[in-house]
Amino acid sequence: MIRSGFLCVAAVTLLVAQSVAEPKPRIAIIIDDLGYELEAGRRAIDLPGPVAFAVLPGTPQGRQLARLANERGKEVLMHLPLESVENRDFLEPGALMLDMSRRTFAETFAGAIATVPFAIGVSSHRGSLLTRHPGHMGWLMEEILARENLFFIDSYTTHESVALRIAAESGVTATRRDVFLDHDRSSKAVSREFERLKAVARQRGSAVAIGHPFRETLEVLERELPKLHAEGFELVAISELLSRPLNRI
Repeated sequence: MIRSGFLCVAAVTLLVAQSVAEPKPRIAIIIDDLGYELEAGRRAIDLPGPVAFAVLPGTPQGRQLARLANERGKEVLMHLPLESVENRDFLEPGALMLDMSRRTFAETFAGAIATVPFAIGVSSHRGSLLTRHPGHMGWLMEEILARENLFFIDSYTTHESVALRIAAESGVTATRRDVFLDHDRSSKAVSREFERLKAVARQRGSAVAIGHPFRETLEVLERELPKLHAEGFELVAISELLSRPLNRI
């Protein structure tokens, strides 16, 4: 009788376990550098699923592409230029630089975000120099906090970045990029990095990828994104991924 009862309990436990589906690995994708090329931007915005779009401030087509993305139900970020180690003489619109005063820093940020309508977050563009500096990252987090509900994505162009640590200390919701899809923009390389993205998501439970509106990148994404659900992945908006804890290891 005891054994019969044990078997009944075991059977119920097995049924309950089978009925609880394992959560699917989550993938979020951001397409950077929108704002200069209209047709490439439009093609990117046509990608299936909740892909996010990071628009460079002060660019000729930035406002139009941000509006189009919003109309399509896609999330818009401001892709904020931060000073990098290389090409320090190349000053992009809205760029935040190491030699700025606190006031100029704030005024530049305000002017930049005003050019990207519907932005719900800020991502770093370049930034291999500025993201190493806690003081300037603290200023950036203050500006983000001053604008309700903005979050921050560190494109993570240097392993010396302190951006996530300063964001956590400041109370800013933030994460960083796991995979660059097109550091090498050949189709073969983009496909390889997309597979690596899936491997990271399987391992950690979630992963963030950044790509650009290159023809090769868009061709791979147009082909691969519709397959994700059948392959056991969940393509999610970057804001949804941030709303649940990330397993960083």
